[in-house]
Amino acid sequence: MVMLISGDGTMRKNIDVWKKWTTSNSLQLHGLQLRIAVRGVEQLAVGGRMVYSTCSLNPIEDEAVIASLLEKSEGALELADASADLPGLKWMPGMTSWKLMTKGGDWYTNWSEVPKNLHTQIRPTMFPPTDPEKLKDLKLERCMRILPHHQNTGGFFVAVLVKKAPMPWNRRYPKLRHKEQGTATSGDGPPAEEPRPTESPTTEPMEEGEAMAEDKPQDPEMSNPTQETPAGKGGVCGPPPSKKMKLFGFKEDPFVFLTEDDPVFPPIQTFYDLSSTFPKLNVLTRTHEGKKRHLYMVSKELRNVLLNNSERMKVINTGVKVWSRNNDGEQFGCAFRLAQEGIYTLSPYINARIITVSVEDVKVLLTQENPYLSKLGNDAHAQAKKLAMGSIVLKYKPDLQNSDAPQCPIELCGWRGKTSIRAFVPRNERFHYLRMVGVEVFREKQGRREDPAAEAKADNEPEATPTAEDCRKVESEEDGEGEGDLALDMEAGNNIAVCDGKDADEVTGS
Repeated sequence: MVMLISGDGTMRKNIDVWKKWTTSNSLQLHGLQLRIAVRGVEQLAVGGRMVYSTCSLNPIEDEAVIASLLEKSEGALELADASADLPGLKWMPGMTSWKLMTKGGDWYTNWSEVPKNLHTQIRPTMFPPTDPEKLKDLKLERCMRILPHHQNTGGFFVAVLVKKAPMPWNRRYPKLRHKEQGTATSGDGPPAEEPRPTESPTTEPMEEGEAMAEDKPQDPEMSNPTQETPAGKGGVCGPPPSKKMKLFGFKEDPFVFLTEDDPVFPPIQTFYDLSSTFPKLNVLTRTHEGKKRHLYMVSKELRNVLLNNSERMKVINTGVKVWSRNNDGEQFGCAFRLAQEGIYTLSPYINARIITVSVEDVKVLLTQENPYLSKLGNDAHAQAKKLAMGSIVLKYKPDLQNSDAPQCPIELCGWRGKTSIRAFVPRNERFHYLRMVGVEVFREKQGRREDPAAEAKADNEPEATPTAEDCRKVESEEDGEGEGDLALDMEAGNNIAVCDGKDADEVTGS
């Protein structure tokens, strides 16, 4: 497990460390590093190993995280002695005592010395244990510190953790469940007081596959791994989170496979003219009730794995996103627009809403936010005029007669507006496709800065930017790099906001 770190051990090769390093870096990262490490050991099987590694030498990011993790584990984790596994490697043992320094240069040896006004910046887990016996039991000296000057390397910290038993916060849930079942079946005496949830060091899901298996009766349908679970059982990957589960940190909704007769399919089938061979049973979403926000797609093999292991496996993320709900989409015939992430998966099944474009059209679509339909080539323009407003597929087919043109197909999802058209493609993918068609993005940007007249001309383009009152920007859907991240610097002065199902010409009434 490689951590997010300050990187102060890379000072020999990373010049930015000399310019940007401060003591605050480690203080800001410590909590996140500890949460990631906790999540890692939760996913680790009993008897397995997790290697915690950083390229930082600050004990706040290294020994402090390991010490806190070992304390929270209550003996479920142990530091392994990995010296025999790395013969010839020069390293120093882990630290057992350290001080903490603030940005102002103040030093603190333990938590009791920290003033209250710094309690939001400095946490108790950043200090070594004060009990000498407890500190000795942690065996922090088994951590490995690799110093740059010992063998002409960067600075590294390595700790090997072995999981000896389920984590303590994972073991408590099955016990409470037994207690609840006993109360419900006995029927004698007053009802037992509802158990209070035990505080967990993480807000993420907490069940252990091994512990859960002990408390559940064996399902005969699950005994045959090749038998596909019938759709009538709900097609749920993992048990639906109950209110009591929520108390224990279950925040992610389960993945639910759709049935062939799900009401979400008819409008999609009609709007995109889906092929009859489209595997509807492989489509899943993340909600039982209410409006479905995103639709995902998996292969038949993965579907069988998910359904036949639902009791032993917690699904955090799976599938390829193929459709996303558009709040105003129903007025255009379909509430779901295509997602670029899954366009190549869906394309073989879509028979409508397709516009064939040329290389020049691709350049226009990816360098301009809301180009008018007239800016497309004659062929693409004619195709676009025949389509109603809504989500579309923009497909480039290689021209075998032109060796200078890209010889691989390009498929983009987009939106056909009233008088304009746009591509719904994440920023980094835009750069990728532009390079494929021969546009060097950064060179274009550099040249534009050297031409103030071009910038002024771009600022006066008739495609006006919508105001905040008219529309909102599409939320980032893919961990900070979503399809809504469409504001490219290539159109100087045209920082176009994106509306739900509308483009700029619709909002401004042009």
